[in-house]
Amino acid sequence: MNTPNPDPIHALRMAPEDGVLAVIIGIDGPSYRPLGATMAILAGGQRVGTLSSGCIESDIEHHAKTALKNGEPMRVLYGRGSKFADLALPCGGSLEILLIPRPCKQALEALDDNRSARRPCTLNITPDTGAMQVTDNGETGPNGDHFNVRFEPDIFFYVFGKGPEACTFAALVQSAGYPNLLLSPDDETLDFAASHGSKTQHLKQAAYPTDIAPDQWSAILLFFHDHEWEPPILSAALKSPAFYIGAQGSQRARDARHDEISALGADANDVARLKGPIGLIPSARDARTLSVSVLAEVLQSAQQP
Repeated sequence: MNTPNPDPIHALRMAPEDGVLAVIIGIDGPSYRPLGATMAILAGGQRVGTLSSGCIESDIEHHAKTALKNGEPMRVLYGRGSKFADLALPCGGSLEILLIPRPCKQALEALDDNRSARRPCTLNITPDTGAMQVTDNGETGPNGDHFNVRFEPDIFFYVFGKGPEACTFAALVQSAGYPNLLLSPDDETLDFAASHGSKTQHLKQAAYPTDIAPDQWSAILLFFHDHEWEPPILSAALKSPAFYIGAQGSQRARDARHDEISALGADANDVARLKGPIGLIPSARDARTLSVSVLAEVLQSAQQP
């Protein structure tokens, strides 16, 4: 049984029974998942996460049971050069998977706590013994006799606004598994977002809430048709380290917005950070298209240095 969305590290930490941590430690050629991707195999065969498009997960589970029984780490090669000829990878490459039975709970707890606090960190693994420790630094990949898995915080979406665009965008990022918060003065908007699992916060006035603290992995988006809400929120948001800040509206609305936030004290560098019109698809006319377009633009921005 596979559970692709919940987090493998958290699942192993919270599991009352022994489990196995599976990690991609080698890739040759194309791959569905990146180096350092993880999957958990729990008692009863429950799998949390994926390491391929679904073609090897059942076999990984089989080997995980062997690793758990023997109490020793295992390496399994799939695809090109593998002895498992009947499990060819559709992408044509090869994957080397490290299976760690009974991974160190202390390391899992430290890793899970760092990620919950949105602190980047690195899981340092000794493949031969399965020993693990959490460090501040180190990029994903081999490191001498060790293998590092780097964990960066997920994008956090702060969604301000009201109406179908704000609702649809919040529902989209929630369904995609991104942490998010919808802030709105409109009860109907808040109720819709909450019904789709998003966290919500009521905006009582056109002002930037003092109890939120976006970090450098955050995106701030405004979906207001009443543009008078925007200047006080944006002028404060532009002082934050958020990597993406944008607001819905036409080029005329954007120009007026720039003038208004400049009048509130935003300098030229602040104004230049503000995205608008937002989205990769020009002049999107419906909430669904706009939401997908904006999400794609944010993800594209996150990949840029």
